[in-house]
Amino acid sequence: MRLADRISQNTGSSDRAASFVGGSPWRPREELADTSHELKIKVHNKLFESLDVAKLESLEPAMVESKVVSAINETLDDEGRLLTDADRYRLVHEIKNELLGLGPLEPLLHDDEITDILVNGPNQVYVEKRGKLHSTDIAFHDNHHLMLIIDRIVSRVGRRVDEASPMVDARLPDGSRVNSIIPPLALDGPSLSIRRFGRRRFDIDGLVAHDSLTEEMVALLRALVRARLNIIVCGGTGSGKTTLLNCLSGFVPEDERIVTIEDSAEISLQQPHVVRLESRPSNLEGKGEVTQRDLVKNCLRMRPDRIIIGEVRGAEVFDMLQAMSTGHDGSLGTIHANSAREAVGRLEMMMLLSGFSIPQRAMRQQIASAVHIFVHVSRMSDGSRKVMKISEITGMEGETIMLQDLYEFQRTGVGPNGKVLGQFHSTGIRSAYTELIELAGFKFDARPLRSVQR
Repeated sequence: MRLADRISQNTGSSDRAASFVGGSPWRPREELADTSHELKIKVHNKLFESLDVAKLESLEPAMVESKVVSAINETLDDEGRLLTDADRYRLVHEIKNELLGLGPLEPLLHDDEITDILVNGPNQVYVEKRGKLHSTDIAFHDNHHLMLIIDRIVSRVGRRVDEASPMVDARLPDGSRVNSIIPPLALDGPSLSIRRFGRRRFDIDGLVAHDSLTEEMVALLRALVRARLNIIVCGGTGSGKTTLLNCLSGFVPEDERIVTIEDSAEISLQQPHVVRLESRPSNLEGKGEVTQRDLVKNCLRMRPDRIIIGEVRGAEVFDMLQAMSTGHDGSLGTIHANSAREAVGRLEMMMLLSGFSIPQRAMRQQIASAVHIFVHVSRMSDGSRKVMKISEITGMEGETIMLQDLYEFQRTGVGPNGKVLGQFHSTGIRSAYTELIELAGFKFDARPLRSVQR
């Protein structure tokens, strides 16, 4: 069946079909729109007649482009039409993106500065760059066009999205996380959110260069990891928790066995001995679910030197804390919380919601004995990310878990260009783990203030 006929079945009219195939990364100029739409229909049909398009995905990109160019040239010759080099180039890439990529979204996936792609409907696409949201002039032709792209994403990972299952999580080949929700739950049309996990990844030197923390703080964090203290990175959505966790994991010695546990695989380790585990949702019959808690319990039988949990969010908290306090020290993880104190409360709340009947004091003692360090990160008003505090648990006094700050960022104002100004500095407090930290190579002493004025 020809592509135009296949699309017509989905959309209900051949006019819609022609318009759908004409969906382009950037809104076409009006004078070229009709020509572009008509040519795309004919090129698509010629490709379907002469090629097994499903097999194009296994070919090299250069070979795919060569076949698309050949089909376009044949169509243009048959029609006796002429196009400028710029229009021909644009047509080739739009058709290739529709065939094999994510259509209008494909150019965004090649922009390493974009961290989030947010599609609120066929005519509203936003991106996040450098911590700020920006609208784009990218558009899909209609809801059917957007649904076809969503179906392409989720089908690649063996999932489906329809009225019976209107919410779905998936992952792109580069590791980017995808969430989609469609009508009837999404009232204004299908919604698609992509959290990028592309080629550009910050290392710890990059974070220092972007004033996210200081070299002194890096030295302390390196020593904390080498000293095998249990560390939890806390912060809000988009604050850089996973980025910092990736950087911290780089301080783990290469001769240690690491097991990572995630809902959506984002942690990228360079060590040679790594086992990556990922949870699995239930199928359409409600069976086959594998939770993070299942993975945590299983990984304890895998002789890990370090356990890294991408995000602590549910019943796995109990098994994680048990592991941290019974020999699996040096573990790392993240949690959604806006301060170290809130992170303690979140851990406590997750234990309660997990159905464990444990006295409050016993829960707090479990947390105090298992977690040593909290690193609080935040996204500032100018879009920058900062390590706001490095704090440690010093024990309990009565019913209260005691925290003290070792380093912090003090905000002093906003510059004329909107940049947040402030200072990173040591609080001067002697750590409860000073001996372990200094054995790992970090010396506590007076350190000068460092201003962020750029």
